[in-house]
Amino acid sequence: MVVVQCAKVGLPQGSSLSPSPHPDASSILFEPTSLSLALTHSDTSLSLYPSFSPLSHSHSHSQSLPHPQTLIPSPSSSSAFLLLQPSAAVLFLVSSPHRSRILLRLYRLRRHPPSFARVTRLLLSPHKDLHLHPAGGLLLHANHGAAVSLAASVNYFALHALSANKVWLFAVKEHDDHDDGCLRLVRCAVIECARPVFSMTVSFGFLILGEENGVRVFGLRRLVMGRGGKRKQPRNGGGGGGLGGGLEVANCNGDLEGKMEGHGVAVKQTNVKFKHDDKDGGSCFVVLKGNEVNTKSATKVSMSIKAISIQAVSQRMFLILDSHGDLHLLCLSNSGMGVDITSKVKQLPCIMKVQSLAVLPDLSTMSQTIWISDGCYSVHMFTAMDIENALNESDVNDCNDKLMHLPGSKTSNTTID
Repeated sequence: MVVVQCAKVGLPQGSSLSPSPHPDASSILFEPTSLSLALTHSDTSLSLYPSFSPLSHSHSHSQSLPHPQTLIPSPSSSSAFLLLQPSAAVLFLVSSPHRSRILLRLYRLRRHPPSFARVTRLLLSPHKDLHLHPAGGLLLHANHGAAVSLAASVNYFALHALSANKVWLFAVKEHDDHDDGCLRLVRCAVIECARPVFSMTVSFGFLILGEENGVRVFGLRRLVMGRGGKRKQPRNGGGGGGLGGGLEVANCNGDLEGKMEGHGVAVKQTNVKFKHDDKDGGSCFVVLKGNEVNTKSATKVSMSIKAISIQAVSQRMFLILDSHGDLHLLCLSNSGMGVDITSKVKQLPCIMKVQSLAVLPDLSTMSQTIWISDGCYSVHMFTAMDIENALNESDVNDCNDKLMHLPGSKTSNTTID
């Protein structure tokens, strides 16, 4: 049995950045490589804490967070952490409405002393729907609407705008010629959504969209390189300081590799349209098993479910939380350019209805810690052991049988006062 200790940590009551008391936190983001914490408050402002140590605060007498060094004022609509490789730099992305359009701001973690600073120098290949904001940031000429969501991992992030029914996929790379924090953004693909998207994740070479009755899986390599996998030079132009020629290859493993002769990035600007049952753009749709409801008639009616949360637990396995509170384990594999994506999914047995799910995958260890909550007063932790070795490449066809027999440790329950 793993012993888990829980301690209540209060919010600061005022600071030079915000003289009034901080509103309650409505959501939390945590970046494990830098131990950075982001709190979204009820007024949609954000507090950023670099090098956050929960143990130091739990053992302190005040048990209260210090004043944030970086406070991002409201309004904000979504946020995400992004890790740049190979430099291991950490970025924080924030979307917000700007005159009905979408403004994306970037903040970079400085190491000494630890603090987040806004990125004001960006390079961008020109597009009719993308422009650089004079104060720094990316202005997307799409209606912000009621909901915008961000998902990011290593070198890539995706933005979904509900009102536009589109998902934009971007690559981020540090500018090699100057050590001044300048970043280069590349629009890799635009996905036109024919169905509503309820969740989204970018991880381990896959872009996964949570839809009704299932998830849609895209291979990043196919989206970035295009259908034929050939290198294609985008248009030359200004957009941030004279983007010229040159060649660079964007790979789905999270690295942006290739020799830089100029400042161009050789990725194909892909536009993808999809329906429920097609595979355009190298995607596949994986159906989740819905709940059946007994009616007065002899037939059973299947209730639709929505994939509301998707969390990676390994390079090829993802946990999916549906709108009924059930968990599903998704196993993926792809070959070559991501055209052939093999997928299997199985619903996991659970004695409670799950309301929230969190996973911090760590490929350096043989186990992955998974946190689930019933949305009331308890948090449950369990550990899945040796996930990748439990399902090797030669056993892809037997995925359904192995998904239900992954070794795991005992569950630890923590009650919140």
